[in-house]
Amino acid sequence: MIDVVQAFDRVLLSQVPTDDADSLEVKLSLARERFKNRQAWIPPYRRVEILSALSELMRSSAEKLALQISHEGGKPLTDARVEVERAVDGVRSAIDVIRTQAGCEIPMGLTSASDRRRAWSIAEPIGVVAAVSAFNHPLNLAVHQIAPAIAAGCPIIIKPATRTPMSCMELVRMVHEAGMPEGWVQTLVTDDRALGEALVVDSRVAFFSFIGSGKVGWYLRSKLAPGTRCALEHGGVAPAIIDKSVDLDQIIEPLAKGGYYHAGQVCVSVQRIYVHRDILDPFMDRFTGRVASLRVGDPTLPETEVGPLIAPAEVDRVESWIEEAKKAGSLQFGGGRVSNTTLRPSIILDPPRTSKVASLEVFGPVTCVMPFETLDAAIEEANSLPFSFQSSIFTQNLAHALDAAERLDASAVMINDHTAFRVDWMPFAGRHASGYGVGGVPYTTHEMTSRKMIVFHR
Repeated sequence: MIDVVQAFDRVLLSQVPTDDADSLEVKLSLARERFKNRQAWIPPYRRVEILSALSELMRSSAEKLALQISHEGGKPLTDARVEVERAVDGVRSAIDVIRTQAGCEIPMGLTSASDRRRAWSIAEPIGVVAAVSAFNHPLNLAVHQIAPAIAAGCPIIIKPATRTPMSCMELVRMVHEAGMPEGWVQTLVTDDRALGEALVVDSRVAFFSFIGSGKVGWYLRSKLAPGTRCALEHGGVAPAIIDKSVDLDQIIEPLAKGGYYHAGQVCVSVQRIYVHRDILDPFMDRFTGRVASLRVGDPTLPETEVGPLIAPAEVDRVESWIEEAKKAGSLQFGGGRVSNTTLRPSIILDPPRTSKVASLEVFGPVTCVMPFETLDAAIEEANSLPFSFQSSIFTQNLAHALDAAERLDASAVMINDHTAFRVDWMPFAGRHASGYGVGGVPYTTHEMTSRKMIVFHR
């Protein structure tokens, strides 16, 4: 059994039964059997019906799902409600993919050798999908793995995060209520790392979807069976550049949201804020004031803006990183404990570039403000780490915006918006140490298909 506790006060929510090696074998065998029996594949119209019914079930239970996210994961209720809305829309996006995904004609007759032939491609499901999900968006991340698998026609076994399994389990229950036949969408609930690894590295798995820490993801990729494809979504140390041309009153709110949303436990959370030295003092006056006013506490209260970290050990870790920077001479604004689970938001001014808060993903309510003299210097620093996900620049100078958009080493560059912006139909991917492959519902569905070309000789 896994004890699932409320992130904020550590009160027991539920005891969740776990799987063992025998149940994993049953689930893998069943998933493989479903895929191998081509005659029993779920036709596209039925997948559309199932996903449509699922979206309605989710919509009708939206408040229950939001409260569950808030209880087990500690996300403020207002943001948990947004997560549910996004999850419903993600399911609808998967329906759109089914309606539009198709092969294409391959030109023939261009040489004498290809004469009297017609060729086209079709998209087939790649096979059994093994998915490992993360705690910070326990419903929406599961949707980003399950809905594309349904759209592609793949059986999937998903392992939810140990600390937040209930949202994923409820989603899978709803999938079956929506009409999904047995064996196509299954969970593996375990806190046994060896058992989780056994799922991922099994030769019956055709595609591995991972959302979580880089250390674990890259390790598991190295263990995959030959032929298993994968997509890895890790974290970043997201930079935002503040050009001296900005209207400071317009940028403080998006930076505060992007840096402290879900207590900074977001893979593209604003972490490094590069501010032109000419506007550093007025920026700090406004930014420290807004961050100090963020309402911290019980995530189930509608007024709460910043809730707890996922576990007390994470509070200890984040505090130790802050102390390291302070001992090196950095100034801290804000901060301090509300409880053993919850930290007040912090701003660290000009930390050493090699300190943990400036060079590794904090995954906590901390941002670093670092002055710069020239845009070239800011871009060079922003690009200096092996982590590369989403970046941003705030500027009213069109030349600076276009220059940064091209030169920032990132999979997405936001102009006059924070780094954590995302909609669920856009490509979402880390570069370098931050990930492998492309997320986003349409793109994941594509990753879960295999293209087959058919050539007809007349």
